[in-house]
Amino acid sequence: MNHPVNLDPSSRQRVRELGICPGVLTPGKLNAITDLENVRVGHFSLNEGADIRTGVTAILPHEGNIYQDKVPAAIIVGNGYGKLLGSTQVNELGELESPILLTNTLDAPRAADAIIEWTLSQAGNESVKSVNAVAGETNDGFLNNIRKRALQPDHFLKAIANSTRGPVSEGSIGAGSGTIAFGWKGGIGTSSRHLPAGLGGFKLGVLVQSNFGGILQMDGLPVGKLLDQYFLKDELASESADGSIIIILATDAPLSDRNLKRLGKRALSGLARTGAAMSNGSGDYVIAFSTAESVRRTAARREKITAYPELPNEQLSPLFQAAIEATEEAIYNSICMATSVEGYMGTIPALPLDKVEELIASRSGRG
Repeated sequence: MNHPVNLDPSSRQRVRELGICPGVLTPGKLNAITDLENVRVGHFSLNEGADIRTGVTAILPHEGNIYQDKVPAAIIVGNGYGKLLGSTQVNELGELESPILLTNTLDAPRAADAIIEWTLSQAGNESVKSVNAVAGETNDGFLNNIRKRALQPDHFLKAIANSTRGPVSEGSIGAGSGTIAFGWKGGIGTSSRHLPAGLGGFKLGVLVQSNFGGILQMDGLPVGKLLDQYFLKDELASESADGSIIIILATDAPLSDRNLKRLGKRALSGLARTGAAMSNGSGDYVIAFSTAESVRRTAARREKITAYPELPNEQLSPLFQAAIEATEEAIYNSICMATSVEGYMGTIPALPLDKVEELIASRSGRG
């Protein structure tokens, strides 16, 4: 018998609806990574019985043949306690040639296998003999009986097939189904920034799979301390900050993999703003890529000497700021949109938004 899981987000709100608006730059229309017109996101959630709370989230950099039309990319390691498959080739060649799949730790190899199957099946890839599948993971072993390895190849392929443009579902869904952040329910979150025309008019979007600990602060408001739930509150909490986060960063600015690495490092500053501890047992990674068609490594361009456009270094600082802000807000959205979930080893409550609103009102003098 399936145990009911509250996945109805109607009682939840994104962080801007609560009155917290990190930073100074303007979000895109959707305030999501899919404000980048080429990016698609899909989920598959698996909630079975009393102990399976897991899933898959797929991110596609464009709708074409990704293997044939690779995108410049870079992967940044904040703390390397994780199993990010495909990272070495991305950083060696500066290219992403597959969808990105996010899932749980023990099913990450199956995610990679699904990416390989999907890539080999694409028209035009009949001669392909090597695929660098990029699969990220966080450990959802408290809410999910992770040793069952419940996800099957079709589940990963469904997440890819489900990928679309438009609004992105957040919270306890897909790869965020069983995750925990700051002791509350974590999950999938997203945000974006749109630079003004005078600064290039570029867009930048972030999607996160949050599953880590620390001392939650929201736009400087010490929520974790004020709600009496935080890392190192007492000696019994010494391991409560362990976990991981995968940050996916996309921009339509024409950037090389070198400057994508620089940009991705700034996402870690956004992570730090939320109060993340980046503890010994936390895997903190950023996967950054450009969606600009002018910098795609197409088959034709890879066969000859080619010049790619490159945003000058002096014009990167606004994008750096956008990466910090969008990452910070995406993490808040992942927590604010997550619902309470009962699973394998107990129940993880959702962040109490009513109490957060009271704290916001008190800070502004309205309480």
